Amino acid sequence: MKLELQQVKSLGERIKSNISRVIVGKDDIIDLVIISLFCSGHVLLEDVPGVGKTMLAKCLARSIDCEFKRIQFTPDLLPTDLTGINYFDQKQGEFVFRQGPIFTNIILADEINRATPRTQSSLLECMEERQVTIDGDTKILAKPFFVIATQNPVETQGTFPLPEAQLDRFMMRLRMGYPTAQEGKEILDRFQAKTSSVDIDTVASSEEIVEAQEAFASVRVNDAVKDYIISIIEATRNHEKIILGVSPRGSLALMKAAQVYAALKGRDYVIPDDVKHLALPVLAHRIILRGHAVTTKGIKPSEAVLSDILKEIPVPTEEI
Repeated sequence: MKLELQQVKSLGERIKSNISRVIVGKDDIIDLVIISLFCSGHVLLEDVPGVGKTMLAKCLARSIDCEFKRIQFTPDLLPTDLTGINYFDQKQGEFVFRQGPIFTNIILADEINRATPRTQSSLLECMEERQVTIDGDTKILAKPFFVIATQNPVETQGTFPLPEAQLDRFMMRLRMGYPTAQEGKEILDRFQAKTSSVDIDTVASSEEIVEAQEAFASVRVNDAVKDYIISIIEATRNHEKIILGVSPRGSLALMKAAQVYAALKGRDYVIPDDVKHLALPVLAHRIILRGHAVTTKGIKPSEAVLSDILKEIPVPTEEI
């Protein structure tokens, strides 16, 4: 049974309000994480230590009545440490499968770029196909299945950059950013007398999340909006500063994210502003630039180029 769009909006508001009891001043990031969850996508949180990446993942997991596991990625982590292994049980006289932490609903893959490419790639099938194949035996993962991966972009020593194929598996790449001075003081006031910073209630069931993941398909996308999405995608493939443009998976991700965003705003149709609002977090990590671009003023080069593209492409103005 699917949720009605108004129920999807209410569900999103409940989760957001609950998380905001702990996470201060990051309503836009919380919205994007919820959108990714409702799209059955995955999120890469990329920022410096101590800004609340892990805390956000924990708050989301505790807001939903489902299983949550955290995996600390290190260079010695093996693929079987994620997926599980068949071992010989001497009492039973046969091989028995021991599940890995991947068999859960919400996974926090902490510092994913510290694991070797072999271990990173073991996530690919799980993230895209929602299944695990071990010794030729395919096992289906539970629903919902949501991966929140974190990485520190400033410490590159002893890390393994994520390959483009894996980056494309993430629906969004987000940055928490530092709080403002006022938000920083609110954090101090809020947690001055608390020993635990994660003390929130469960406000949604896993069944509601699965139903919400199916409900947004009824949100209408006008041909003019679809043409606008394709215009953005085509521009990334023909831009002089871009070597590799956005794939069809990226265009689908942008449309789905816009549908969920519209539903969370209480609409049953997508408008061009929905697409424009979501283009950077959904598409920026899917393009590869020419040369050796540098980050300026906290803006990634790919985001700067994509922002220029969005300014150049005419926005549909006819009735949507």
